[in-house]
Amino acid sequence: MQPLPVGQKSGATILCCNCGAPIDGTTSAGALCYDCIKLTVDISEGIQREATLHICRDCERWLQPPAHWLVAAPESRELLALCLRKLRGLSKVRIIDASFIWTEPHSRRIKVKITIQQEAFQGTILQQTFEVEYVVAYHQCPDCAKSFTANTWRAVVQLRQKVPHKRTFLYLEQLILKHSAHKDTINIKEVKDGLDFFYAQRNQAEKFVDFLSSVAPVRIKKSQELISMDIHTSTKSYKFSFSVELVPICKDDLVALPIKLAKSIGNISPLTLCYRVGTSVNLLDPNTLQTADVLTPIYWRSPFTSLADVQELVQFVVMDLEPIGPTKGRFLLAEATVARASDLGVNDKTYFTRTHLGQILHPGDQVLGYHLTGTNFNNPQFEALEDSNSYASSIPDVMLVKKYYERKKKSKIRNWRVKRMAKDEGELLPRKQDQERMERDFEMFLRDVEEDTEYRSTVALYKAQERARAEKMEGIHAEGEVEEKEEDSEDEEVPPISMDELLEDFGELQVDNQE
Repeated sequence: MQPLPVGQKSGATILCCNCGAPIDGTTSAGALCYDCIKLTVDISEGIQREATLHICRDCERWLQPPAHWLVAAPESRELLALCLRKLRGLSKVRIIDASFIWTEPHSRRIKVKITIQQEAFQGTILQQTFEVEYVVAYHQCPDCAKSFTANTWRAVVQLRQKVPHKRTFLYLEQLILKHSAHKDTINIKEVKDGLDFFYAQRNQAEKFVDFLSSVAPVRIKKSQELISMDIHTSTKSYKFSFSVELVPICKDDLVALPIKLAKSIGNISPLTLCYRVGTSVNLLDPNTLQTADVLTPIYWRSPFTSLADVQELVQFVVMDLEPIGPTKGRFLLAEATVARASDLGVNDKTYFTRTHLGQILHPGDQVLGYHLTGTNFNNPQFEALEDSNSYASSIPDVMLVKKYYERKKKSKIRNWRVKRMAKDEGELLPRKQDQERMERDFEMFLRDVEEDTEYRSTVALYKAQERARAEKMEGIHAEGEVEEKEEDSEDEEVPPISMDELLEDFGELQVDNQE
């Protein structure tokens, strides 16, 4: 037997007590080899293999005990963190990896594969992988429970505009949907001359009022009502109401300004057209292309109404057109000779006027405008113009507003659509004539979106549903190819909307899709 070299220690080799494999006795724990330790020691003992997750089927939020509700997409990091927090005993081990295992969407089961590490004996670390199955159960959250119960709101925003049509509300609805400003509402109710937005908290209503102030000229009034009070702790409960009134002037309206106001905002002609409504009322003088802005505080200091709205537009035919003046943005000053479409073939009466539509009008085109000659207006501002020595002679016979595109077909097939908010119509359903008026206003709004590029840039447009388009196309083909060619030729002049301007629809909560 040879002696060991100086400085070298001998290892104590023993046999595994389970399988008899030789192991190092100085490092092995419990006289077991590593394979036998993996077979006999379960480091996942005490960890749940089954659990239950609660989700609200209305708002699709998940319950994080004890009372917090969070938004988590399927197979997201937030949902995985919620699943791991639901397991008891997982805090005693070290988590190495966790991932979802695919399950059928309708099975209401979620499976998670978890890999953990733990020290089984001194100097021996084990790693183990196991699966946990979660059962998805439905549970209504308190916010949704309040929304289905009457009189549980804490704040209401009453949006009103006293005009005979809904075009401004339709445009404002698209701005609200584009910026998701309605996401905190518990109910939206349609009332006369406007909408009511109900909120569970006061700060949510104030945030919505701030949004309305940033996109439209409004006047805001706030009131509160005492609901209950605890005399021992002086705790009071209030309901808050925010009255938001929109300026009763809409796009394409004919406006007669007070003479004093017209001089103070740039000495513009008092008889103007409203070509845009943003945070202020933007006015245009078609005779000179001069523009002016009426700020919201200035308007409400001395309010006035429009002289005529789009429902009073008359159809004219352009007989002659000659550009004469400068270009200002999309406007070009031109002199036009027009005749009423109803007078063609009856008399030879024509009207000479100046217009801002010199870039898009051509002889033979049809145009919509206000016929001022022979029209009686019950308006104090217009009467002041007629009595004024300076402005009485400058009142034109006709004021052209926009080009008219011939559409013989009632509902044109569009490759785009807009979204609509889910609204509560209240106890009284609209009458048949009111329903027809609402459909007519919506069709006019869609035509404005088609014809005005600047107006369209502020609205979110989506690609039309292929199924609905296919059904309509089948109905058209059934009528015959000749009629289809005629209908295509009728709408050739309508400005098309390119597919680059359209968005893909991924679906949103409480939003109705309409074309």
